[in-house]
Amino acid sequence: MTASTRSNLSDERLLAELKNYLHADECRAVSTLAERLVDAAGGVEALSDYKLMVAYGGGKDSSYTVAMLRATQLQLAVQHGHSFQLRIANMRHAGVPDAVMANIDRVYRALHLYEDERVEMWVVDHRQIRPFARDLPFPEDVQAINRFDVLMNGHRTAGDGRPTFCNSCNLAVADFYGRALWWQGGVDAVVTGDSRKEQKHYFTWIMRLAQRLGLNVEECRRMGFRGLLQALDGVAQRYFVELFGPGFAAQLDERRVASGDDSADPTFISIYDLVSYKVEDHWALITEFLGFRFEELAFSFTESDCANPMLMAHFRGLKAQYVQGRDYNHGLAEYLELAQALMRKKEMPPRLIDLALAAYADDQGKQARRELAAGFAEQAFGLDEVQLVCMQFSPFVDHGRGLSNFISLCHPHYLAVHDELQQVLAGGSEEPDLVQWLERVSGLPLPAVRSLYLHQAIDFDSEATLIARVRAGDPHKGRISRYDPATGRTIVEVVSGR
Repeated sequence: MTASTRSNLSDERLLAELKNYLHADECRAVSTLAERLVDAAGGVEALSDYKLMVAYGGGKDSSYTVAMLRATQLQLAVQHGHSFQLRIANMRHAGVPDAVMANIDRVYRALHLYEDERVEMWVVDHRQIRPFARDLPFPEDVQAINRFDVLMNGHRTAGDGRPTFCNSCNLAVADFYGRALWWQGGVDAVVTGDSRKEQKHYFTWIMRLAQRLGLNVEECRRMGFRGLLQALDGVAQRYFVELFGPGFAAQLDERRVASGDDSADPTFISIYDLVSYKVEDHWALITEFLGFRFEELAFSFTESDCANPMLMAHFRGLKAQYVQGRDYNHGLAEYLELAQALMRKKEMPPRLIDLALAAYADDQGKQARRELAAGFAEQAFGLDEVQLVCMQFSPFVDHGRGLSNFISLCHPHYLAVHDELQQVLAGGSEEPDLVQWLERVSGLPLPAVRSLYLHQAIDFDSEATLIARVRAGDPHKGRISRYDPATGRTIVEVVSGR
């Protein structure tokens, strides 16, 4: 038996096992996608030189996409004796817990990807790209970038969920595509679950935003996806200049969005019309065949590849307890109300909504979740509760307008040196003990704290800032009502999250 024959038999067996978990309409989708890829490649003979990329976050939906592409790859191999090359690229950030890497590893093993020369699996940690490995350490320099962005966004927005954790991350996703798509000669196409309508809407929104910022977008429009990445680089630079202020040239350079080169011009292939992303429709495939596990850190409300939503809930509890003089669990309940609405909006099945909320079902569960969130904040971002609480007050912005209230409630023994702290923040003093304290409670170096001092808190009722405009167009938010014990009134707030 030749190596080619053995490979073909192996493909047949794996395809048969995989199709046992696919419904009839999914099998038809695999056949339709196979036909589309043959056409896109320029015929059966060109398949072996045709390379596709799929972005794999490690969540339930992207795991399903990887499985469907693998089924298509195997079907073409069985039918024609050869198939396309598949690149799977996995972007990491500090909010990705180890449980996600474990899920990815189980999916790769179930689909027999490690031993297949037609498949390459890459981990993209900002500018570092390496072959996937289950226990690949997360780079300290990338953690430092993520930590700094969380703190700066958080201090400008008083810990509002989406700006704090998602704005910088979304720009990093654009950079990820710019690096992964052009890595080592690039790919011919990228497969996405977004519809063409969604792609066009996103492209139009970004171009309008870039144009509103004064960027020249005409050339970007002509360049297609590369032009979109260039526009996003311009948006990113404006965003971080607004966030950091002057004096952070190195940080701005670290956050450039890569936009590829002339070595490749990848197209987009949408499978939106072929698949269903309702996890109930393929529950057995995900949980049994692929071995996907909804672990406590890997599964947080709407996300199954990121633990940051759990920190957003924790932030709301800390704000209620320390800033608003209420109970931690009151703030937590408000966030759970928002999270439940977001999960329903995303049509998550009742079993997953129940699973997400069950961890907070009683006081013991809430306390356990609080400890889990605190531990993850320390492990992922190097932030302790002192620094998380400080973020909820935003005590340094607006020339330290909230500093007195912050130290009165949280560090009263520093009231005696309030004026001296103001002098340090204003740049008139660098008294070592006070500098050390400011850096300790904020988690930021002194130049960053001083930059906050010179900036205003973000006013989300105004579109004067890019940060506010981004949140205005973000659907992941809702209104909550809370009782204010200081005034005895009911206050309505907009809270964002995931």
